[in-house]
Amino acid sequence: MNTEKRRIDWMITLVPFILIMGVAGLLFIWPEQSNEVISQIRFFFGDTVGLYYLVMGVGVLVISVFLSFSKYGNIVLGEPNEKPRYSFFTWGSMMFTCGLAADIIFYSFAEWVMYATNPHIAEMGNIYDWAGVFPLFHWSFIPWAFYLVLAVAFGFMLHVRKRNRQRYSEACRPVIGDKHAEGLLGRIIDLFALFALLAGTATTFSVATPLMAEIMVTLFGISISRTAVTIIILVITCAIYTYAVLHGFKGIGILAKVCIWLFFGLLIIVLLIGGQGRFIIENGFQSLGKMFQHFIELSTYSDPVRANNFPQDWTIYYWAYWMVWCIAAPFFIGNISRGRTVKQVVLGGYVFGVGATIVSFIVLGNYGLGTQIAGRADFIAAYAETGDLYGMIINVIKTMPCSTFILIVAMLSMIAFYATSFDSIAYTAACYSYRKLGADEKPGKTITFLWCILLIVLPIALVFSESSMNNIQSVSIISAFPIGLIMIVMIRAFFKDAKKYMGELKPEKE
Repeated sequence: MNTEKRRIDWMITLVPFILIMGVAGLLFIWPEQSNEVISQIRFFFGDTVGLYYLVMGVGVLVISVFLSFSKYGNIVLGEPNEKPRYSFFTWGSMMFTCGLAADIIFYSFAEWVMYATNPHIAEMGNIYDWAGVFPLFHWSFIPWAFYLVLAVAFGFMLHVRKRNRQRYSEACRPVIGDKHAEGLLGRIIDLFALFALLAGTATTFSVATPLMAEIMVTLFGISISRTAVTIIILVITCAIYTYAVLHGFKGIGILAKVCIWLFFGLLIIVLLIGGQGRFIIENGFQSLGKMFQHFIELSTYSDPVRANNFPQDWTIYYWAYWMVWCIAAPFFIGNISRGRTVKQVVLGGYVFGVGATIVSFIVLGNYGLGTQIAGRADFIAAYAETGDLYGMIINVIKTMPCSTFILIVAMLSMIAFYATSFDSIAYTAACYSYRKLGADEKPGKTITFLWCILLIVLPIALVFSESSMNNIQSVSIISAFPIGLIMIVMIRAFFKDAKKYMGELKPEKE
């Protein structure tokens, strides 16, 4: 026990714990004032310097393509002749479920409605043509490029260089140097990373968990408030992902497979029995084509005259959201990618990660849009009147045959998604707490359990304070700003170290 205590970096462990508890306390005691401060800070980062996030998105996407088809694409994340540890399906399942939490189900059902009421969509033409395009754009290539480029950097660090510190600062070592990586600058980098990790967790939990609460209320007629039910669900989900992560990669792998089968089962049910199968397929195909056709325009639209604030409200938020998730997801993807080449990680990630994400938005989003166009319900008017996305999603599902069964499957899928995503996040956060931890070593159960609990503190505070969707999003936008700067250093460090590594391999081949 004493040896384990000496291995723990208590500054990295306790400072985020104390600060998050402090922020949570402020949200509990002064919810209105706290939300106002968050809103003002968000305006600076999301509006004044918002172009920074757009440039980061385009830049990282270009780098991912270059990595795949350059000389670096042939680097094996491990020994030169090593084979992958996991099958493509198992690897893809763990990658997909660790990178996307239950909010993919929430946004797949609801996002088209939020765009349909936005004036920018009306400016572009027919609402029904464009409401299905932006969800595909915001959840596909640029977001997964963030994950995959950093996954390659982390995988190289862990499996090729075999570094024994699983942290952001370690990935920056080739640029900032040994002294700074282990000194004050390294500590600052790691603290920013952990704050962003907790912010991304808070955003995800706070956005989608109320939908689970709404489903529970609908299924069982629970009379207590949605907020109370949401907090109960947070605690139950925490118990599930804590159990999984304490059983290591085996438990995470099993949970990932269960999640994938539930998720695709839900999509198949909606596609086959919902009554909108033809529209789902045809409009999805059309939306995908429009996204590719206008990809550069969508990626660089910044609304400089602030005619509609669409990129500030949506694109910039999403890129920031994915950037804060880059603390845990790429580390985990890099960890499970041992034996795969850089090209296999990037292109395989696009095939499985982007492919599955696009299918979700096409099926679930176009079901609601098709029902709206068919005149069976007016979800757009209902949302404009009430602003209640959670109730709207329940109404969308109620228009399907066997709606009760579909609600149950959706509920189980969301629990599985949350548990699978957050067991990987808790695992990554626990690794940060160690001064040294090799790629084949696992963090202790006590420190892992501590992080499992800490991950739900801020989400509960945000739910309790009834923060608006805008302020919940703001938590990610604020935290992502320094992370983007650190990502640039990490990517530069990878190229520098990879070039050196390839030079070391040449004499061996000769």
